Amino acid sequence: MGFIRQQEHKLALRFLRWRYEKLEKPLPHDAVLTDEAARIVEEAHRIARQRGKNVLAIIKELISDLKK
Repeated sequence: MGFIRQQEHKLALRFLRWRYEKLEKPLPHDAVLTDEAARIVEEAHRIARQRGKNVLAIIKELISDLKK
């Protein structure tokens, strides 16, 4: 995994933790959070390739969808 992808992964983890805390839900195990962050980053890159949008903006959108 490259440096930028690692940073995106760390950012996704932080957003996930923040989102769970904001929704007052218990944090899942670290392995579950890591898998979910990896899935979000991969999905964000797939969407960015299709739409030509910013990956960080897409990551924020995907995490905000957890609420729904």
